[in-house]
Parts: sequence; C-alpha cells; structure tokens
Amino acid sequence: MPRTDLGDALRAWRDRLTPESVGLPSGARRRAPGLRREELSQLAGVSADYIVRLEQGRAHHPSPQITEALARALRLDRAQREHLFHLAGLAAPGAAAVPRGVTPAARRILERMSGCAVAVYDPAWTLLLANPLYDALMGRWSGDDRNAVWRAFVSAATRVRHTPESNGRLRRLLAADLRRTAARYPDDPKLRDLVARLRAGSAAFAHLWDSGAAQEHQDARKTVDHPEAGPITVDCDVLHVAGDDLRVMVYSAAPGTGDAERLALLSAAAAPGRPGAGPG
Repeated sequence: MPRTDLGDALRAWRDRLTPESVGLPSGARRRAPGLRREELSQLAGVSADYIVRLEQGRAHHPSPQITEALARALRLDRAQREHLFHLAGLAAPGAAAVPRGVTPAARRILERMSGCAVAVYDPAWTLLLANPLYDALMGRWSGDDRNAVWRAFVSAATRVRHTPESNGRLRRLLAADLRRTAARYPDDPKLRDLVARLRAGSAAFAHLWDSGAAQEHQDARKTVDHPEAGPITVDCDVLHVAGDDLRVMVYSAAPGTGDAERLALLSAAAAPGRPGAGPG
C-alpha cells in the first residue's frame, strides 16, 4: 500500500500510547507496542476500517469532525493537533472558540452512570446535555438559565439549599473558573457577551470578576430540596474529560442512606419509557 505522511503520523502517534495511559485494560500479550486500531476506534468513535484506510493511504481527506476526534483520542498537544489537521488538508481550528460539542467520551460517561445524576457543561458553564435523573433532580433549564453562572448570580434559579456562606463560595468558584475559561478563549464572542451581561446584571459578579481571581471549580456536598421527594443530600463531583475541556457534573448519594433511596426512586421514575419520563 502507498505510504502517506498522514498514515505514518497516525501510526506513530498510535504506537506511542499504551492502553493504560488512555484508561483501557491492557488485555492479552501484544505483538506490537501502542494502541490497536480497534482501541483507537473505540476512543475516537471512528470505525476501525476507516482508520486502516487512513493509515494505508487508501483514504486521504478525513472530515474536520473525524480529525478532531482522532486528535483527542491520540492525546495530541496543540502543535501535534495542528500538524494532524495540516496532514489531513484542513485548517486547524484555533482556540478562539469555546468547545460546545458533546464528545463521544462525555456521552459514554453520561450513559454508563445511570444511577447518578449527570450533566455535561461546556467551559463557560452552559449546560450541553443531561441524563433523565439530572433533569428529575435539578429541574430542566432553558434560556439563560442553562448557564450555571447566570443562575448563581442573576436568576437564582436552583433547588440547591444554600446558606450565605455556601452561596458566596459557589459564586467565587464559578466566577474564578469562568475567568480561567476567558483567558483560554479570549476571542470567543459568545463568551465575551456572557461576561458583559453578567457584569451588567450582577454587581456581585462584576466585583468578583474585577478581583482577577482564577480558580478551578471544586467538588462539594449539596442538599437539593426536591418538590416531591423532599431533601436529598448528594456529593457533587466535577470530572474533566482529557482533551475535551468539558465539565461533567456527577451527583451521587452515599450508599445505604435515605438520600440514596430517594435518588433511586427518582431514577426509576425518570427512566426513559416510564410514564411521565421526559427525554434526556
């Protein structure tokens, strides 16, 4: 088969990874180092046959979506990612825009954690996708309320029980994390508009924004006052999918507690196909 720079690069990047480094089991003894094509296919959501054709030079022009998926799965840094796009005959998208697509890896997390309330947020804290249990626990958001920072500072729409101290801590964390995102994507017009509207709508946000603090949102324990199930105390963990820059919020209750029982009842009622259950 004819060799191509694109195929050679894909093979080289695949060979330098181990299954353990990308969260996969090592499996049986391997005849060659690195990831198998089937494993790269699983990580990228791209068929193994298409990866074979790219590596063998029988396919030359992957779409931007496939190229981006391969770059994420291969854990490429920015320079390598730009080189991959160049080899594919594409202009590499810059870091000017906040990523707003739900990646296959994030979808798999959401699908596999059926006993937890899970939501995927973009780096600006706008809700992209939620499972039915999250909607049942936290309520459904629409319009500006799909953004967690907007809810925290402007609309105050939440079922989470707050004290002045916990509300202040949440606001500081969200404002500081949004500042980190703004520094990473300084030319995103939607992000600039969000910040401008938050500053105009909330003096508290404007004060925190002007303080210049930058901090990553941390995990916490929260009590949700559900209108039917009553109070449910949950642990809130913030997961980051490598290379995706998305926030995956996971709400779970301690096993064997009344909170876990109430969360399980909500999960059963929210399951797709059950009466009254809405789409995820």
